[in-house]
Amino acid sequence: MSQDVLSIGEVSDRTDVAPSALRFYESEGLIHATRSDGGQRRYHRDVLRRVSFIRVAQRVGLSLGEIREAMASLPESRTPNKEDWAKLSRSWRPRLDEQIALLERLRDRLDGCIGCGCLSLRVCALVNPGDEASASGAGPRYLLGEPPER
Repeated sequence: MSQDVLSIGEVSDRTDVAPSALRFYESEGLIHATRSDGGQRRYHRDVLRRVSFIRVAQRVGLSLGEIREAMASLPESRTPNKEDWAKLSRSWRPRLDEQIALLERLRDRLDGCIGCGCLSLRVCALVNPGDEASASGAGPRYLLGEPPER
């Protein structure tokens, strides 16, 4: 087999991504494979960078749709090069900053009321009386960045 063409097992070994995930990425249009005469998937070597790009983008918190959109923004849907990576990763910075802020709030307020509206903790009667946080929407309002009204 040519060194420029890899089997699904080789791609899986090199990227630490399960073959089932590689088949899923292919079905989602994120990567492309050709077929051997025997019908086996064969990937061009640049798929290693595409799969790594997908994994990092997922760790940043991008959905597969957002990853597909980012890849589609590249000329001729090519594999991201150094300049592409720099441009796309800069666009993710606000998302990372938001995630970092959320994790810091979670760390700093983990032992207090999160503004979820449960009213089951004794402190909620003090921090979120009458479920005032519900006026801001569902979910953990205080951890999402909305301070309790005082």
